[in-house]
Amino acid sequence: MTRQGGNTSKYLPWQWCAFPLSVTSQPTPRLTPRSILVIKLGALGDLVQCLDAFYAIRCHHPDRRLILLTAPPFAAFGQAMPWFDEIWRDTRPKIWQINQWVALIGRLRSEPLERVYDLQSNQRTGLYFRLLAGKRPEWSGEVDGCSHPRPPFLSMTGHNHDRLLEHIRSAGVPEVGPAPLDWLDADVSRLDLPARFVVLVPGCSPLRPGKRWPTAYFADLANRLARRGIASVAIGTKADQPQVAEICAAAPGVIDLCGRTSLPDIGAIARTALGTVGNDTGPLFIAGIVGCPTLMLMSSKETIAERMAPLGPNAGWLQRQELADLTVGEVEAALRLRNESSQGAAA
Repeated sequence: MTRQGGNTSKYLPWQWCAFPLSVTSQPTPRLTPRSILVIKLGALGDLVQCLDAFYAIRCHHPDRRLILLTAPPFAAFGQAMPWFDEIWRDTRPKIWQINQWVALIGRLRSEPLERVYDLQSNQRTGLYFRLLAGKRPEWSGEVDGCSHPRPPFLSMTGHNHDRLLEHIRSAGVPEVGPAPLDWLDADVSRLDLPARFVVLVPGCSPLRPGKRWPTAYFADLANRLARRGIASVAIGTKADQPQVAEICAAAPGVIDLCGRTSLPDIGAIARTALGTVGNDTGPLFIAGIVGCPTLMLMSSKETIAERMAPLGPNAGWLQRQELADLTVGEVEAALRLRNESSQGAAA
């Protein structure tokens, strides 16, 4: 299912209210003006785990205008997906930003919403539901009074991906299988990538330093790979530049692509890489779902692996309480490269 029309921004009168919602893609003509709103604010890894659910919702509502409400850093990612007709940005206004709240609720109330799939299901989105009193659409989520309460996930085990599918299944949306990922690709010839390389992902949220494997270890791994005739390519956002610079200083052969890759670029790079290794962060999830042999390094103090492990046929993970206790030798041994073993290691 391909969205028609270009990606040219479309500005509507309500956007001049200084509220952070905006339409970033042209809507596809549908058989009805009724809309379906899907809420997933972030983070990137969470959005990747939602792709099969997004696809199922689109298939279940083929004649509705489908809108994704997400955080601004992920709007471009949502726009690249072929299932949404509009992307709304939600900068999560503070409680005292009255004008923005008025604009938000006014926009939600003015939209002909038939149903909301609240895949975020937190206190903020529950407040959105309550502020729609008198004009509430059907609502699938975790808030008292909604029409389609999701299952009580706090008492359930299992991966977040499976929980999301159970969430929408409880609202009558059947699973339709893996989402097509041909859109998660790009022409990366400008990057002049080497023939044999491994992707290093040393970054993560600046607010979660405990999720970082030490940069010195990444450099050591890159040097070991170089001795095997395998190049290393480091990716990340501009916020990750200090860590990437440290790696490049200790391993001069590392190719620094920090701040130079879009999310579709990452999908394209991972499709040709021998493997990807890095922290619990969004690009690892992208590498996994496009089939790249992927090894995620996780701290048990920060991540529940059974819920947040990377998806994909060749994805694996290693975990220690403190990531500094995870040795370079262990990581190198567990990193299964393309054309070798198809499975990562879990420990």
